[in-house]
Amino acid sequence: MSTHKGVGGHAPHSVGKVYLVGAGPGDPDLLTLRAARLIGDAKIVVYDHLVGKGVLALVNHGARLIYVGKESGNHSLPQDQINGLLVELARTGLDVVRLKGGDPFMFGRGGEEMEELVGQGIACEVVPGITAACGISACTGMPLTHRDHARSVVFTTGHLKDGSVNLDWPALARPNQTVVIYMGLGALDIICRELIAHGLPGDTPAAVVHAGTTSHQITLTDRIDRLAGSVRRAGIKSPALIMVGSVVSLHSLLTQVPHPDEFALTA
Repeated sequence: MSTHKGVGGHAPHSVGKVYLVGAGPGDPDLLTLRAARLIGDAKIVVYDHLVGKGVLALVNHGARLIYVGKESGNHSLPQDQINGLLVELARTGLDVVRLKGGDPFMFGRGGEEMEELVGQGIACEVVPGITAACGISACTGMPLTHRDHARSVVFTTGHLKDGSVNLDWPALARPNQTVVIYMGLGALDIICRELIAHGLPGDTPAAVVHAGTTSHQITLTDRIDRLAGSVRRAGIKSPALIMVGSVVSLHSLLTQVPHPDEFALTA
């Protein structure tokens, strides 16, 4: 006779498993089937600030929800405490769904959490999600790559672990590529200035997209040398993704069916 333990199940004296689940860019329709099944069956869900409300609505009503979100300048729990919490919860014998906006391994600190879990002998599985760059690219008509515009794409964070903005500017300012910057809105002035200082033409098309794929989406496009000022005047806040490169010029051409609630700004 055999038994099967699904997510949320437990056995006496067992150690639970942690699922690092990508919740996608916000729209619940963009979840993978596996992610949706795990979310619906979970007994414990540990979730981030960027997990969409529509995604959380899929959580079982009897599940325990634990918020560990990180907003700009306001972290509910430091990362090392989140790591410890996941270990502690798994050791109760219950499986844990750790929900992360986008993809766990794309600036989601999934690697750090998995290192801790594996090091503590906790079984862990990563369930990939559509990252913000892919979701926003699709819903704004700005391809990440295009043979006439970008032969490569670079993903980077807008700030480093120590809080600095000391990025590889020469690499980011190279021609014929798309640069996607996560968590960079607070340093947008510096980012634009340094890209231009390292050779990127001031008239390079650029965009800032707030709350991409959701009903609150705002898309603003402008030249890189005017982008920071335009964003300030529009009052755009985080969460937002920055895209730089000539693919941004395709936004007006390829956005044939814009989001019904999207507020689009073009210089």
